[in-house]
Amino acid sequence: MNKLAYLLIICLSLGCNGNAQKTEKKEPPRYKINKTNAEWKKILTSEQYYILRQAGTERPFSSPLNKVYEKGTFHCAACDTPLYKSKHKFNSGTGWPSFDRAVKGNIAYSSDNKIGYTRIELLCATCGGHLGHMFNDGPRETTGKRHCINGGALQFIPEKKDQ
Repeated sequence: MNKLAYLLIICLSLGCNGNAQKTEKKEPPRYKINKTNAEWKKILTSEQYYILRQAGTERPFSSPLNKVYEKGTFHCAACDTPLYKSKHKFNSGTGWPSFDRAVKGNIAYSSDNKIGYTRIELLCATCGGHLGHMFNDGPRETTGKRHCINGGALQFIPEKKDQ
């Protein structure tokens, strides 16, 4: 009986690997463009800094870009990376510019748990600027995704017309 108890204790000890005490140290992601907060503050407006560097949210219906549907591309306001084509923009009725997809490879994704549940945060893959969040309530006839983007994180570059 003592051998069985001894064997049981050994098995239980080996089964507990102590992960509860381990904390994995995550390095912040590295981006092609890295600047200090002071450097970002010099090149961004206070609203852009709040949105892009502090993960802030602008008031709904406050961005003039919410109603821009002409041909062109929406770029990151911090680093000029092309993020969204106007042909993928749609009126979600939410008050923020909404797109059903991004320019491939130019968006990074992260988990955001700041408001009590998990959302998918959208970041510029070049500079790490916060853009907004992705939801699964977009147009079903395309991707079904809604990239809900702060207009202050974007700049619109109209398509050049042939002369």
